[in-house]
Amino acid sequence: AHGRSFHNLHDLLPLPYARATLDHLRGRVQQVQERLKRPLVIENVSSYLQFAADEMGEAEFIATLVRETGCQLLLDINNVYVSHRNHGFDARAFIDAMPLDAVVQIHLAGHEDRGDIVIDTHDHAIRTEVWDLYAYALQRLGARPTMIERDDAIPPLPELLLELDQARAVARGVLA
Repeated sequence: AHGRSFHNLHDLLPLPYARATLDHLRGRVQQVQERLKRPLVIENVSSYLQFAADEMGEAEFIATLVRETGCQLLLDINNVYVSHRNHGFDARAFIDAMPLDAVVQIHLAGHEDRGDIVIDTHDHAIRTEVWDLYAYALQRLGARPTMIERDDAIPPLPELLLELDQARAVARGVLA
């Protein structure tokens, strides 16, 4: 790749939320699950744009894919928050619309808030709004394995451990 520059987009790239996309993905998810002989786990993405071809919202799209394939869900709370801010939907309603029995893991992360757009960078501490949404998700889901993501600007270990302690405190407060 001499002479080329590459950029880290920090994100999974979105697809149009349309029936044709669901039909395309359904066969591929089923093929992978048959090969692995176990459910595939999909993740909700952070998004910054919406497609003219969208026929449904992301929550309906994910719920339909899970229902039609039996796959499972990694619920990324920071991605819900980022997309909520970028598109103006109700983040709690998004969580409510998820197939909660299919959620096998939760992810938490920080992001960059530029005011008019929020970027899922995994290089900042988890913000209060994401902690609040995590507590709401746990109220709806019950206990779920949770992972904190940091991909860049990784702070010293004591700072990371404080976030871990906060995640545990939120879970104890909700699940006690």
